[in-house]
Amino acid sequence: MHGITVGVHIVARTAPELVDGIVAAEQAGIECAWLTVGGLAPDPFAVFGAAAMRTSRIKFGTSIVPTFPRHPLAMAQGAAAVDTLAPGRLRLGVGPSHKPVIEGTWGIPFERPLEHLREYLTILKAILGTGSVAFEGKRLIARGSIGGPTGVTVMASALRANGFRLCGELADGAISWVCPLPYLRDVAIPAIRQGAEKAGRTPPPLVAHIPVVVSEDAEAVREGARRQIGIYPRVPFYQQMFADAGFPEALEGQLSDRMIDALVVHGTAEAVKARLREAPAFGAGEILAMPILPPGDREALPRTLAALGELAAE
Repeated sequence: MHGITVGVHIVARTAPELVDGIVAAEQAGIECAWLTVGGLAPDPFAVFGAAAMRTSRIKFGTSIVPTFPRHPLAMAQGAAAVDTLAPGRLRLGVGPSHKPVIEGTWGIPFERPLEHLREYLTILKAILGTGSVAFEGKRLIARGSIGGPTGVTVMASALRANGFRLCGELADGAISWVCPLPYLRDVAIPAIRQGAEKAGRTPPPLVAHIPVVVSEDAEAVREGARRQIGIYPRVPFYQQMFADAGFPEALEGQLSDRMIDALVVHGTAEAVKARLREAPAFGAGEILAMPILPPGDREALPRTLAALGELAAE
């Protein structure tokens, strides 16, 4: 037994296709289905509500629902509804997102994101954990009741040390995104522990986002990675994280082959599973696998899901 939960990022354009992907992940034996909520993607609570009707075991995770466009009480409404349909199965991952998205798409000022997230988590933990909240902070005000506690796990995204520290202090888990595993070991884990120590609590688990594909065509894997994660070295917060992790080429907007090989777990099914079994040694308590799709390889996703399911069953 490797003792680590295995989840997968579900990608599709429409809500029905996302539900089909979640069903396929459960059938493969994977333990958690994760949705991203970038731009104006289908609402995750609606998708998970529909998926709850066609699944019985798989957990549902959001990585992440941006906080600025939704008041925490509105977020809690959606999460509580999913919890009534799939009790204890929702892992609600939230985060502030990034200035270009929040200001460019939503027209909302991206101000003091960590202070905002601190208050947001405080409200969510209260209302989802106890059923009610009465909070007045510098950024947010929330007063209300949803009738009782839920089984929702409240997690948050983090990229730099301060974010991981906040997760350690307040959240039920921290979620990384395209962070090299050594960076998680050297930066994220110590910060989570510092935050937990400040709050006098046990450090919450780290959900490690790991791009992965069962494919022995390294060049095709690199091309797939450039298409799917090539944007991140052009985003300022990610640029600095990559530079801190030992990849200064990110400061020039590059996703180099060296970066891809450090980030993406690929190879035969056995090689992929062997690499993922090493994740706990870097501090990961859970794997959030992002399937990388090499161009023209239609069997890459089924092969990868099968390997992830086999790993989950160990």
